[in-house]
Amino acid sequence: MELTALMIFVGIYAVAVASPGPGVAAVVARAMGSGTRRTLPFIAGIVIGDLVWFALVVGGLAVLAQSFQIVFTIIKYAGAAYLLYLAWKLWRAPAEGIDEQPQIKGEGFKLVLGGLGLTLGNPKTMVFFLAILPQVIPLQAVTPLAIVELCAIMVVVLGGIMTGYAMLADSARRFIATPERMRTVNRATGGLMAGVAVAVAAR
Repeated sequence: MELTALMIFVGIYAVAVASPGPGVAAVVARAMGSGTRRTLPFIAGIVIGDLVWFALVVGGLAVLAQSFQIVFTIIKYAGAAYLLYLAWKLWRAPAEGIDEQPQIKGEGFKLVLGGLGLTLGNPKTMVFFLAILPQVIPLQAVTPLAIVELCAIMVVVLGGIMTGYAMLADSARRFIATPERMRTVNRATGGLMAGVAVAVAAR
């Protein structure tokens, strides 16, 4: 693709990714409760979700995907249920310092699925790929090389911005990480995560 077209896509995609929404809220809540490192698998799931939507749109399968809305609905509710589970864990987390607890077996894989479910059921993501993207990129004319370029851009932009949000949230967590404050942080982020889950399920 021409450099100008790629730069336009980068700008529009970065704005869409960085704007507040369920994905950003969930990443911030997760990082506030567990730190940046244990948020990365969740971010990976969000990135995979965007790549899935992109593949559907480029492959001309958007209409087919809408025909199988029940599948996406199931994925959406599964993702929302896992977010509620994370919210419950955060709410009940002990009021300790910032030392990270040992990672639970299978936690990373579950977080990837949670991020994937959130993205596939996120109305903001759907609007971008089904309505905005076709106006920015002539999808009927994209080459295999252009597809690779666009996928690489999405991985870098989405992964970078979400990791940035996670790092900022983690820094705030470390700044206020006394046992008394951590109890408040855990419950506040648990409530935020629960709110995200309800918002995703309700749409």
